[in-house]
Amino acid sequence: MDPDKLGHYSKTFITDVPADLSSPEAQHFKQIIRRFPDEAIYIYSFKENRMLYADGWEPLLGYRDDEMTMMTFVNITAPEYAPFSNELNDKALMFLHNKTKDLEQYSFTIELKKIHKDGTHVPLITKVGVFATEEGRVTAIIGHSQKNESIQLGNVMRYAAYGPEKSAFEEELNKQLFRHYAISEKEKEALSLVAEGFSFKEIAARFGVSQSAIEKRIIPMYKRFEVKSLTHLISFAYANHILP
Repeated sequence: MDPDKLGHYSKTFITDVPADLSSPEAQHFKQIIRRFPDEAIYIYSFKENRMLYADGWEPLLGYRDDEMTMMTFVNITAPEYAPFSNELNDKALMFLHNKTKDLEQYSFTIELKKIHKDGTHVPLITKVGVFATEEGRVTAIIGHSQKNESIQLGNVMRYAAYGPEKSAFEEELNKQLFRHYAISEKEKEALSLVAEGFSFKEIAARFGVSQSAIEKRIIPMYKRFEVKSLTHLISFAYANHILP
């Protein structure tokens, strides 16, 4: 695997070391962590610099659980999604490294394609959350990936952030990832209401925020997606499967 494919910040933390699935720790995770039939799970330790657990990867992406590593998972992202995905991982980790409270409540999701071991592309929804902390610092993360053939992936990367400071988390990602064709769940939610004919004032009332807050969600997308009007933006959103 080529480490240069990783985001710069992630290089410090990502390794090619798989989980020891025969360990008591891995056996414990197998007993307590529920996995859906079409789902694959990993737990990665920043403290030990290795996978602690992996389950379900062979039917999903063709890799045995005992060969799936964090570096493999990152590097098998389809080329058109890799720059955004890697930078999102970097910026999310940076954000969490600046937090010390309620860390286990933070997570983010991303829709993208991974490359199966046989070379085919697999559309996934991946959720990454904080799994363990020590003294106000993230020590392990957990990832859940599910294949979803119903995802219609266009040229725009879609993601969402969750946690006690959800708005701050998502806004930080928006700011850092502005150069990419990307849209957050919060932006998508506001845009869908615009497409239904609601005014910025009506949308603001629905969300309990100011009209200027809604404008700040919508207007920056003009430059990001290179559109010149609200009508053009909505048309772009439908063409790129942002809106159903």
